[in-house]
Amino acid sequence: MQHVPLTRGAGVGFKPQHFAELINDTSRIDLLEIHAENYFGDGGILHHQLERLHALLPLSIHGVGLSVGGAAPLDAAHLAQLRRLCERHPPVLVSEHLAWAGDSEQFLADLLPIAYTPEVLDRTVDHVAQLQDTLGRRVLIENPATYLTFAHSAMPEAEFLAELVQRSGCGLLLDLNNLRVSCHNNGGDVDAYLQAIPLDEVGEIHLAGHSMHTLASGRSLLIDDHGSAVADQTWALYAQFLRIAGQRPTIIEWDTDVPSWTTLTREVERARRHQRKAITPAAGAYG
Repeated sequence: MQHVPLTRGAGVGFKPQHFAELINDTSRIDLLEIHAENYFGDGGILHHQLERLHALLPLSIHGVGLSVGGAAPLDAAHLAQLRRLCERHPPVLVSEHLAWAGDSEQFLADLLPIAYTPEVLDRTVDHVAQLQDTLGRRVLIENPATYLTFAHSAMPEAEFLAELVQRSGCGLLLDLNNLRVSCHNNGGDVDAYLQAIPLDEVGEIHLAGHSMHTLASGRSLLIDDHGSAVADQTWALYAQFLRIAGQRPTIIEWDTDVPSWTTLTREVERARRHQRKAITPAAGAYG
């Protein structure tokens, strides 16, 4: 099934335990997102389910392990598998993280922060360009959830992302939970961040829940664990984004303590309600 590019709608990160309810009624979501690496195998139940769902719904493919911000060259085998996946299940959106996940000798199953320096920017631009050339399409890069900053970072994250977009031609996946987590943990300002990134280049939104951990010092740390409903403050930030930038395809991420299909789709409907309330952005708003 061929799908036109999306500019709105709300969906979920797919979990196989929801397949039966989803295939029986796809009207409760507008798009589906998968983690690319879960589908690098040649066959099996995951591909069978995805083929059936993709015949009915637009697909977003979200990579979590390519390490575009890492010092090592991009893994050629990983790139080839991602290209084959996109050819087998053509998506309307493809995304990756601004992070690193290992080096040439080992893979670390985590999304680790990078230093925002001119040298790292040059390398990341090259990696994103290589990724886009391999896939023959524009890719969205996601802002990370961070718990520390590097003393030798030479620019704010938002400026780094804006430069990355300008120089590589990529788009952005704006994770609003990640933005709240990072600003809370590192003292950033959400409004300043939104003013600094090119909002017109945001091609997708992620919404997720987080938890709070209190440190021995008494300071609180937000953890991006995708294990609960979207927080009210994140919904407020979503409404703010829609007012200033307009509607975007939106994914609800709930990856741990996975809820029932009914609970998950309530979050989707809440996103849909926010989108229906969205107005045309005012001229000159945030840039």
